[in-house]
Order: sequence, then C-alpha cells, then structure tokens
Amino acid sequence: QLVESGGGLVQPGGSLRLACAVSGFRLDVHAIGWFRHAPGKEREGVSCISSSDRSPYYANSVKGRFTNSRDKAKNTVYLQMNSLKPEDTVVYYCAADYGCPTGESTYWGQGTQVTVSS
Repeated sequence: QLVESGGGLVQPGGSLRLACAVSGFRLDVHAIGWFRHAPGKEREGVSCISSSDRSPYYANSVKGRFTNSRDKAKNTVYLQMNSLKPEDTVVYYCAADYGCPTGESTYWGQGTQVTVSS
C-alpha cells in the first residue's frame, strides 16, 4: 500500500513537502516514483528514487526545484517541492516497482492534490 499526503494550496513561489508512506514494500528493494497527471494531459514522471544510493531522477520541468528523498526507518519517501509554479497544479501520485516505476506499474497511491495559486 502507498499513501500520499502533504498536498494543499500554496502561493506561487511557495513550498510543499509530499510524503509517500509505503507498506508491503522495502525501500532497499523497491524504487519509488512520483508522477503527476493533469486532466486531458499525459501522465508525467516527475522523479524516481531507486533502491540503491544512486542520485534520484528528475524531470526537466522540476529539476532544481524538487528534491526526492527517503527515510528507510519510516518507510516513507518525500518530495520536497520549492519555487512552486501555477503549472505545478495537479494531482501527484507515488508508485512502487523493482525499477523506476512506469505508467504500467501495478502499485499506486491514491494521489494528493497540489494547487499553486495566489
């Protein structure tokens, strides 16, 4: 099970930290990916943190603004989002897989809404 939290309303330029609490998965075995999906648009892979110590992957649209990290003791992955823009407004999902998740991965959270607006 994957459960996202931390979404909400923030002004442009503000910050939010999303959390993905995982159960039934091990962060030293499974990779966790963050995706976002706006209505009428394709799902976008935002970031992925692997089970190894490799640096996380970031989409160009968020590189330098978002930071993906994990706390193995809490079995939780975080997405720190800074310098938020109105175009970041969308539902964010986390997913788990043995490699970086794709749209075909089986295990997804329920999503958390992020709204960036003044």
